[in-house]
Amino acid sequence: MSRNQDWMERDVNVLWHPCTQMKDHEHIPVIPIKKAQGIWLEDFDGKRYLDGVSSWWTNIFGHCNPRINQRIKDQVDQLEHLMLAGFTHQPVIELSERLVSIAPEGLERVFYADNGSSSIEVALKMSFHYWLNSGRPEKKRFATITNGYHGETVATMSVGDVAVFTETYKAMLFDCIKVPSPDCYHRERGVSWEEHSRLMFEHMCSTLEQHQHELAAVILEPLVQGAGGMRMYHPIYLRLLREACDHYGVHLIVDEIAMGFGRTGTMFACEQAKISPDFLVLSKALTGGYLPMAAVLTTNAIYQAFYAEYDQLKAFWHSHTYTGNPLACAAALATLDIFQHDNIIEKNQVLAAHMQQATAHLADHPHVAEVRQTGMVLAIEMVKNKANKTPFAWQERRGMKVYQYAMEKGALLRPLGNVVYFLPPYIITPEQINWLSQIASEGIDYAVRD
Repeated sequence: MSRNQDWMERDVNVLWHPCTQMKDHEHIPVIPIKKAQGIWLEDFDGKRYLDGVSSWWTNIFGHCNPRINQRIKDQVDQLEHLMLAGFTHQPVIELSERLVSIAPEGLERVFYADNGSSSIEVALKMSFHYWLNSGRPEKKRFATITNGYHGETVATMSVGDVAVFTETYKAMLFDCIKVPSPDCYHRERGVSWEEHSRLMFEHMCSTLEQHQHELAAVILEPLVQGAGGMRMYHPIYLRLLREACDHYGVHLIVDEIAMGFGRTGTMFACEQAKISPDFLVLSKALTGGYLPMAAVLTTNAIYQAFYAEYDQLKAFWHSHTYTGNPLACAAALATLDIFQHDNIIEKNQVLAAHMQQATAHLADHPHVAEVRQTGMVLAIEMVKNKANKTPFAWQERRGMKVYQYAMEKGALLRPLGNVVYFLPPYIITPEQINWLSQIASEGIDYAVRD
């Protein structure tokens, strides 16, 4: 028995994996990883896998990055954890100062949570509570765009719209207004991304006008709808939305959990629309993929609505045990240092251009409807019929066939349905991009065979 096989058997005897039909592991092996370095994962039999999806979109500077490692090692000998109620510590203060300094203008307060879903709930509760504290209790609903994803807790599923995550739990969810997405995959032939996004904004504008009296906030993913299939739209939609939210007196919550920290070509995606949201939600790459942490940045105006004498009962009663954990803060500070000193955004622009060139040939593939890209996110949409974009039946699991082929070849390309995507660490080389593109091309050929 190989060392891998031993760990596989022990795993399936005791573990229940996320986003997984565990019966699949009767014929699709779970891969036990012994160690990782840079862009590579290595299993117990010594086989390596290129991490083409940054370990669920988090690991932007590679595994076991020596600079992040050292910062955590230094911190663990000083302070490993401290409750943040009534106490504070150097790493959380420094991190908060750094986040405020790089965030869009006006975001001056930072509230920490443990993960992305929790931080979305923080933003939703803050918005709801702000209007309550401001004497507007009727403003308690939320609007979002279709095909969005914000997490898998009850509240985050309520403002999400990806059926595989939400359909089962519909009876548990609160009512949210769903507005048609500006997703440019559905634009008419000859219509630009900007034109389509402007056209689709008319639905949101009508919603805001009609429901302004009861809406607390609009929440959406900026530019790229991640778990919904890496669907993309133009920054003009965000600019129009910011203007409309201001006009109708509705908060704007921007979920940059997946797309923040350089992924879309700028440090934060909303920069491309030259806007500042009322709430900016961050996680995933915040700690370089090392430790769970999330942050909600908001304005002093919102902060002041909670700032009162204790007996007025306006405080924000929300907490997480590991809020502002010093080790996570240390990882985040090291991550920000790399951005600051290594010209990451500029280097990513070069890598993104190479990703585009390396995959351009797939636009002519008979079973590829679209190759789309925003910064360091590139998605390849497989379809049954290219002319009318008829999708493959989901039951055929064509994307899973690409995944299995890529794993055999030594690359991790975990699909979203029939969408194959590249979301690599920023340390990937042009040669590795070429190799990943070749494997994706071969995998798609293999997956679309009848």
